[in-house]
Parts: sequence; C-alpha cells; structure tokens
Amino acid sequence: MDVTEGTVRKICTDAVFERGERYLAEDRILDIHRVDTTVTAVVNGNRQYDARVDLAADGFDPWCDCPYDGPGACKHVVSVLLRCVDDCLPDEGDRLDAALEAADADDLRDFLREALATDVALRERFFARFGESPTRSVHELRDAIDRQFEETNPDYFVVFEPIDFSEWFDLAGEYRDQGRYASAAAVYRALIESLDGNMERVDGTYDHFSQAFKRALDGYVDCVTAEDIDVDEAADAVAFLRDRAVSGTPLLSEHFERAATKLEETLTERREH
Repeated sequence: MDVTEGTVRKICTDAVFERGERYLAEDRILDIHRVDTTVTAVVNGNRQYDARVDLAADGFDPWCDCPYDGPGACKHVVSVLLRCVDDCLPDEGDRLDAALEAADADDLRDFLREALATDVALRERFFARFGESPTRSVHELRDAIDRQFEETNPDYFVVFEPIDFSEWFDLAGEYRDQGRYASAAAVYRALIESLDGNMERVDGTYDHFSQAFKRALDGYVDCVTAEDIDVDEAADAVAFLRDRAVSGTPLLSEHFERAATKLEETLTERREH
C-alpha cells in the first residue's frame, strides 16, 4: 500500500492526523527502523510508546501500546507513517540477510538456542514453526495471559492502559500457517477466556480489549471450522461458546451467541455435504 498523506488520512480521524503531524514536526519519533515492509518505532508522548506498521498491508495493520481507544489509528502510528511519506527509510532486511549468510552455522545455532532458552514467546513460535507439539495447554496459556493483566497495573485491580497481545496472535498465526488449526484454536481459546474473565477490570481502553476479543473469537471459529474434527469435538466447541454467552461478561454475551450459531451452522453444513 502506498504511503501518502491521503492513505494515512484514511486510517485515522482528522484530529488524530493533525496531532500526528505535530508529533512528527516536534521530532517525537525517537527510534525508527524498517525491515522489509515492517516499520517499528519508539514515539515520545506522555511516556515512550512502541508503534508498528506494515507498509504492505491494507490499512498498514497499525499497532501501538498507547492507551488510545478512539476510532482508527492513534497519533503515534500516524506520526510514524507520515515519517515514511517522503522517506521510506533504509531497509535493514538486506543487512540482516547478509549477516545471516555470513554467520557460521554453529555460532548461529548457539545464538538461536540461547535466545530460545530465555524468550518463552519466541520459543513457542519456534516450536510452532518447526513441527513440535504445543508446550502449553489452554489452561497454561490462559494463566500466562492473565499474568499480563496482573503485571500491567499491579497496585490496582483496574487496568487503564492497553495490553500487547501480539505474541499470542503471532503464535496462533504461526500454527495456522503450518495448518495446525487445533493448536491455533487452543491459543485463541486461551485469549477468549482471559479477555472474557478480565473485561470487568478494563477502564478507559475498552475498545482495545474488545477488538482483541473479537479477533480471538473470529480466529477460534475459523480454526475449529478448518480443523477436521468429529461430532463430539464440534459439540464441545459450540458448547464452550454457548456456556460463555451465559456465564461470561454480559457485554460479550451477544458476540459469544453469534459465534456459536455461526460455528454450529458451518459445521452442520459441512457434515451434510
């Protein structure tokens, strides 16, 4: 997708666009890098925020860990995109490829193993990519996601700022790319359960968490539908959604009910054909 002022305006409000322009003019972008089509940056606002865009994606697939919960992209993302309008930044992908080509295989293996030993999220994606079975159950995955809620604001029950769930969506995406839909569904289910269970804690950034919930719910339904499951497994998946519609957060009950109906109809149609 071409990065122009016009395409940037399409993903944000006029007010946010103006603030993004001001942030760019005030040199608030502290650190910015591009690898292939992905641009990551640190933008100075009330504190330093991490922002990320994909220049090739429709709508640029914006992400930022700021508390903005209004329509469209935030001013931090807009400032980063506007930075790319006239100067799309040097692509560090070639440098990365060259370093990989030049690296000794044993040294590279040692480096990778050390990174995998200390980074749980990276290790999970590695297992997903290279055919290992999931190392954590739905319950364990949910516990890890729940800890993010606890650690975000440890002194208060209420969560005031967005939480970055990208490692979980990336992990689910890795499983989906490998055609391992049951494993991806487990990650989505853990996200659904955690978000549903913690939604009452959210204050001021509801849209952020609501969008993450809907994305996880859609992913769960898609993966259960794509997986070759028997009648009992299908019934369990539908029952999970219907149970949540009754016992979960009231604001999310309609989403659960619609997802259960869609899943049931899709699975029934598939069996009939």
